[in-house]
Amino acid sequence: MASTPLSPMSLTFILYVFLVLLCPLCSLKKGLTVEGKETTKNYIRTVRVNSLLPSNVCSQSTRVLNRASSLKVVNKYGPCIPVTGAPKTINVPSTAEFLLQDQLRVKSFQVRLSMNPSSGVFKEMQTTIPASIVPTGGAYVVTVGLGTPKKDFTLSFDTGSDLTWTQCEPCLGGCFPQNQPKFDPTTSTSYKNVSCSSEFCKLIAEEAAQDCISNTCLYGIQYGSGYTIGFLATETLAIASSDVFKNFLFGCSEESRGTFNGTTGLLGLGRSPIALPSQTTNKYKNLFSYCLPASPSSTGHLSFGVEVSQAAKSTPISPKLKQLYGLNTVGISVRGRELPINGSISRTIIDSGTTFTFLPSPTYSALGSAFREMMANYTLTNGTSSFQPCYDFSNIGNGTLTIPGISIFFEGGVEVEIDVSGIMIPVNGLKEVCLAFADTGSDSDFAIFGNYQQKTYEVIYDVAKGMVGFAPKGC
Repeated sequence: MASTPLSPMSLTFILYVFLVLLCPLCSLKKGLTVEGKETTKNYIRTVRVNSLLPSNVCSQSTRVLNRASSLKVVNKYGPCIPVTGAPKTINVPSTAEFLLQDQLRVKSFQVRLSMNPSSGVFKEMQTTIPASIVPTGGAYVVTVGLGTPKKDFTLSFDTGSDLTWTQCEPCLGGCFPQNQPKFDPTTSTSYKNVSCSSEFCKLIAEEAAQDCISNTCLYGIQYGSGYTIGFLATETLAIASSDVFKNFLFGCSEESRGTFNGTTGLLGLGRSPIALPSQTTNKYKNLFSYCLPASPSSTGHLSFGVEVSQAAKSTPISPKLKQLYGLNTVGISVRGRELPINGSISRTIIDSGTTFTFLPSPTYSALGSAFREMMANYTLTNGTSSFQPCYDFSNIGNGTLTIPGISIFFEGGVEVEIDVSGIMIPVNGLKEVCLAFADTGSDSDFAIFGNYQQKTYEVIYDVAKGMVGFAPKGC
């Protein structure tokens, strides 16, 4: 049967269908289909100007109370920090000081990835670290029970550290000031020092500096800008009234340098056998999650052994960073526009103890340029040597801002849309508010996904399955 020639009108119609329905697909690049996303998602964020400034009133969250094996998370520089006795004045570091702490922490990660602990580190820690520099233990704290009878201690929790430790009496080498009484081993019936021949002592030698005195195992850990030295011991740890762990390995610190501000030590959530997730794996299955609140005046939670949220999207833990929680970053977008990073960030540490997200210099420059272009309606300031771009919002009053949304994409099709509270930070009140990302100062593929950009997500560490998940609106 002979075919009927198409009329000019039919050809026009077919051409129209092709141009309208099919041709846009031709422009999509391999990888992130940013152009397509712009038609279905709103990549503009609206925020009240005054909400950028911290509040001095604590706003408690009730979500943690509805979950078993959960601890309340508070920002140690906010009004929700637990206080024992008379109220104490909290000296909040400036944004520049936070950045300095972060930079030292970044360097400590780089050293940690490039070298092994040495037996001479004790002397080095005692002589090279200025006591006036604040060590980076993270801004977020939880309260746990330790000893028999149980006493409460407020610790910074840190996914970049392994050993849990607290300052102990008599602290002969010198300790930083803390709000709560120090742990006194002589008052606990369950405290035991670890011998030099124990497996625990061998394990600490793989993770930190180790030494012995009178057959008692000593440890030494150096951070980006501080250190702790003490006795390795076992004790009873209480996460909740029903979750009590006997013979929990921890550090009884006899010498510490730096100011942890309102805390008594550190809760180690790293990946090694001495970290809390591994020590409690029989009950919690090496599974924990946290949600960091949008504001220092709000609370979040740290939960153990909870079921993974169905709303979570997960990405594999990278084998490239065996000691830390490493992720593969595959893209970054600003208001739906993909940045030309070309796979330049293949080693990203997700870290609860680093404040800002650090990007390789080329990526940081591309992010700043795109953000500046999309904020052309606002008054640009000179900024600082560390943050760019920066803006003056002081003339907006009680009005609102519209700022471009930023997303970070991880392997497995995981998109983390940064909460509006994690995009900009006041450096000098509203006179200078800056993009809250930092430069590693290097062109290498090394990056850190900091806690400021993790806010409001429930971040789920399923260590047993080798996955990290992100569930929006977690707190």
